Amino acid sequence: MSLRLGVDIGGTFTDVVLLARDGSVRTRKVLSTPGDYATGVVAGIRAVLADAGVDASTVSDVVHASTVASNTILERRGAAVALVTTEGFRDVLEMRRLRIPVLYDVQYEKPEALVPRALRFEVRERLGRGGETWVELDEASARDVAARLAASGVEAVAIALLHSYADDTHERRVEELVREAVGEDVYVTRSADILPEPREYERTSTAVVNAYLGPTVGRYVQSLAGHLHELGIRGPLELMQSSGGTLPPETAARKPAHLIESGPAAGVIACGRLGRLTGRLDLISLDMGGTTTKAALLEDGEPARTSEYEVGAGINLSSRLVKGGGHAVKLPFIDVSEIGAGGGSIVTVDAHGRISVGPESAGARPGPACYGAGGSRATLTDALVVLGYLDPTALVGGAVPLDAEAARRVIAEQVAVPLRVTPVEAAAGVLAIAVATMMRAVKAVTTYRGRDPRDFAICAFGGNGPIAGVELARGLGITTVVVPPSPGVFSALGLLFGETERELVKTLLVRSTEVDAATVEKAFAALERAAVDELVASGHAREDVRLRRLAELRFAGQAYELPVRVPDEPIAVDRLVASFVEEHVRTYGHGSPLAPVELVTVRVLARVERASTGAYDPLPLIVAHAQRLGSRTAYFGARHGLLETPVLTRGCLSERKLHGPLLVDEYDSTIAIPPGCSARLDTLGSVEVTVGA
Repeated sequence: MSLRLGVDIGGTFTDVVLLARDGSVRTRKVLSTPGDYATGVVAGIRAVLADAGVDASTVSDVVHASTVASNTILERRGAAVALVTTEGFRDVLEMRRLRIPVLYDVQYEKPEALVPRALRFEVRERLGRGGETWVELDEASARDVAARLAASGVEAVAIALLHSYADDTHERRVEELVREAVGEDVYVTRSADILPEPREYERTSTAVVNAYLGPTVGRYVQSLAGHLHELGIRGPLELMQSSGGTLPPETAARKPAHLIESGPAAGVIACGRLGRLTGRLDLISLDMGGTTTKAALLEDGEPARTSEYEVGAGINLSSRLVKGGGHAVKLPFIDVSEIGAGGGSIVTVDAHGRISVGPESAGARPGPACYGAGGSRATLTDALVVLGYLDPTALVGGAVPLDAEAARRVIAEQVAVPLRVTPVEAAAGVLAIAVATMMRAVKAVTTYRGRDPRDFAICAFGGNGPIAGVELARGLGITTVVVPPSPGVFSALGLLFGETERELVKTLLVRSTEVDAATVEKAFAALERAAVDELVASGHAREDVRLRRLAELRFAGQAYELPVRVPDEPIAVDRLVASFVEEHVRTYGHGSPLAPVELVTVRVLARVERASTGAYDPLPLIVAHAQRLGSRTAYFGARHGLLETPVLTRGCLSERKLHGPLLVDEYDSTIAIPPGCSARLDTLGSVEVTVGA
C-alpha cells in the first residue's frame, strides 16, 4: 500500500498526516522542538506510522512545510551576509521605499537592515533599464571587492547590480570573481537569478533575504533528509513553497526565500481542494495556530496570489496598502495576511485597562499556563479553558495534560482583577479582543482588495480556528463557517494536495500601445518552453505539465502593478488592458480605460498534478468514532451566561442540523457552536456551521 506523509512545523505543534491510497487519514500532533526541529518531525512520523501499523519503507513520498525560513528572519538568526551592488547604490536597503506601516507614529523604527553597512560593497559598472551598457564592468574593482569579501569571513553573499534583470552579464562575471575568492563554502545569490524583475530595492532585498536564509535552510534540509533516510523512508522529499507548489530539496536550498510562507500556503491549498470537492468555491481560509492567525481569499476555487510581500516585522503582510514594516520579498506568494494572535498569544492589561492579545507568544516552551510546563503568563488558550470551550483535562487526545486551575489563576490575577470583573467575563473579553485582532487579517485580504467578506464562507482550521471562526463570522456578517475534518492538522494535509510547480517571469516594461501581440506571444512561448523543459528534466512527463499565463500591468506613472489572468486564446493586447482596468476598479475602486497602460512582466506558471494523491475520504473513520462525551459548563457571553453544554464528537453530527449551544471535541481541535447557531455534517465530513445573531 502506497502511503504519503505531510509534515508541517508550527510555532507550538508539529503536525503529521499519513494519507493512504484508499483515502483514509491518520494524524498526529507533537510539540515542536525549536532547538532541533527535526527531532519533533521524527517523533511525529514514528508515532503516526505506529498508529497505522505500517513500516516506513511503504512511504512513497514526504511533503514538508516549515517555519524555519520565516523564524530565521523574525529572530534574526540567519547567516552573516554581505551585499555587492552597483557603485552609488550601497544604501538601497536603508532608503527602501520611504514608507512606514503606521501613519503619524513619530517613534516608529524601521527594521534594521539584514546587511550592516560595513558589509555592503560597490563595484564600478552601470546598465540602463533596457540592458544597454552605460559603464563597462571594472574588473579591478570587482576583484578588490572579492578579496575584501574573502577577508570578511561572511557566510553568504548577495549580488544585486542595477538593471541586471535586463542583462545579467555583469552579475554573472562578478559571481565568478567572488566564487574564485571565497570558495564554494560561501553561499552566493544573484538578484537576476532569484528575481529577474525591475525595482532595485525589491530585487536587492529579495536577494539579500535569500542569501541570509541560504546556509540555515540548506543545513536544515540536509539534516531532515538524513533523518528521513535513517527512519527507512526512501521516497523523495519535497518542500512546499509560498506559492502553494512544491520544490525538490536541492532547489529549495538554492532558493530558500521561496519557503518563507510554506506552512500557511499549505492550509490555503487544502481549503481550495476542500472547496472543489464540496462545491464551495468562494472561501476565506482562517488558520489559527499557537502563535499566529493567517487569512487568505479563494475565488472560484483558486487562492489569491501576490508578489508583494514583507517579512520580519513581527507579522507578515502582503497588503499593497500597508508597506514599510519589514524586508521586501518580491516572489510568488499565496496572498496570506498573518497576524500575531494565536492560542499561545500572551494577554496583557495596561494601566488604562486595555486588553492586548499578542503578538508575543508563549510558544511550545513554556507554553500557556494551563500546559503546566512553567508558563506563568495568561494566554488565549488559558482564556478558552476558563470559558469552558476546551476540555479542562487534556488536549491532543490526552498527549498534552491541562491544568485548568492554573488557567483560572492567571486569568483571574492578570486580567480579571485589574479590570474588576469575574474571571469568566475577563476570559470572554480576551476572546473578543483576539477576534477583533484577527479581523484585521481577514480585512487585509477582502475589503482591502475590494471584496465583500459577506460573499464568502469561512473555512476555519488550526487548533483554535473552529472556536474563533464563528465569532469572527458574526462580526463580519458572514453566515457560514466550514470546519474541515482534522482541522488541527489541516495544513499538513494540504501539503499532500500541492502540485510540483515552477514559475518563470520575463520583464517587458513597455507601453501597451507600443507592443504587438506577436512580441507578447513570443515572450510567453519562450517561458513555457523553459518551464516545461525544467520539469521534464526533474523526471516529469511532458504531457503532464499544465501551463497558466499571467501578465502584470500598471497605469503609466504608477509604482506597482496588478496581475491578470491571460486566457488560453490568441493574445490580444487590448483585452489584456481591459482586464487590467477591470481588476484595478475592483481592487481600488477606480480606473480609466483611457489612461496609458504599461505591460511590465509576463509570467508562466507550470504545474504537474500529483498522480499519487489518491482519494480523500475521511467520513468513514469520522462516523466510526462517533461518541457522546457528556457535557460541560461553557460561557456564551452576557446575553446567555453560563450554560450546561452537550459535548460530542464530529461523528455524532449528521445532515440534519443540531442547534447550539454545542461543543464538538476532536483529537486536534474543538468546535464551539453558540446559541443561535446550528451545525450539520456534509458528505465529506466537514462541519457546516450556520451563524445566527
